Amino acid sequence: MTETSVWLDLISPSHPFLFEGLLDDMGDIRFRTTVRKKTETADLAREAGFDFDLLGRDFENVTLRTAAVPLRTIQVTLQAPAADVSLSARNAMCVLASRARGTPSIHFTDNDITAYVDAPLVERAFCRFRAAATHHVVPSAFQISELTRWGADSDRIHTYSGYKEDIYVASFDPDESFTERLPFETYVVLRPEALGAAYVDEKESLVPQLLEALTAAGANIVYLPRRPGDRPHADPYPDDRVYVPDGALDGLQLAWHSDGVLTGSGTMAREAACMGKPAISFFPGPLLSVDRSMVEDGLIVHSRDPGEISSYLMAVGTTDRMPDRERCFQVRKEVSSLVRALIENPENPTLDSDPGSAERPDMSQVK
Repeated sequence: MTETSVWLDLISPSHPFLFEGLLDDMGDIRFRTTVRKKTETADLAREAGFDFDLLGRDFENVTLRTAAVPLRTIQVTLQAPAADVSLSARNAMCVLASRARGTPSIHFTDNDITAYVDAPLVERAFCRFRAAATHHVVPSAFQISELTRWGADSDRIHTYSGYKEDIYVASFDPDESFTERLPFETYVVLRPEALGAAYVDEKESLVPQLLEALTAAGANIVYLPRRPGDRPHADPYPDDRVYVPDGALDGLQLAWHSDGVLTGSGTMAREAACMGKPAISFFPGPLLSVDRSMVEDGLIVHSRDPGEISSYLMAVGTTDRMPDRERCFQVRKEVSSLVRALIENPENPTLDSDPGSAERPDMSQVK
């Protein structure tokens, strides 16, 4: 029997650990990996154990960042490894290159934010390109009309119980020596909003007010700037109160050892929530369907009131719970089985259930 070959394309920092967790159950399939140079994506891919080629890069400048997408699409079309199927997450470049090569594509997403914002023309084009994937794999909480409105075939949209963060939280192993790398043992994690992104209308960060409120309440803070412009927010504070790491730190270890995670986006809050840690999103706009699901279940608090956020964290105090490994393992097993079926027969996969039929996950054990 001929070995199946898969091209895996990682383009954002959350992708290495997502696919590392998923591929743990697929040791018999050959993966060839490419990585886009974007913030810490390459460093995290190495940490996750991937052997990869760097293809293309991201840019700080919005114009250059937009222009880099079609250029990288051409680059990966010409230079990406030959494969029977491609695998990616929220990645128009991989989907388009796969179509140009005649290669079936499997596309992960949990982001339906363009359903709620007046997306610019370029972002709308990206949505349509991503929707052209052969198959889509999404959480059951995801609003699948956000794919069908851009042309995706509903019969090619496959749902799973839980959240994408469950897939790699299942593989998480706490390192009890982790806090030795920090100037304190107790802390909260703070990650700014993605100001300047097409899906964010807010111009001013909430971070300065949060830093003031949290330090006044006595909290130590591990602050994780997204862009160089975020770094100066920490300048008024000493390192033993507001610590900015010199390099990338394992986000799961940070969340596990923390007293809470505050983020202007969603991924780190969902990771903390899956672990049973206090999780706060101060995203400046309508939430993704997966985040709304977690807010409704009481797993994430959404607020842009610094006083309310600080008071909540001080009220819940510290937490010391193991991740719900059994539930996370079940989610990973379900997704791994689904993806394996799509890889082995992308044109006519044999699936255990109909697309869109999954129930919402039982998150009660992580409350």
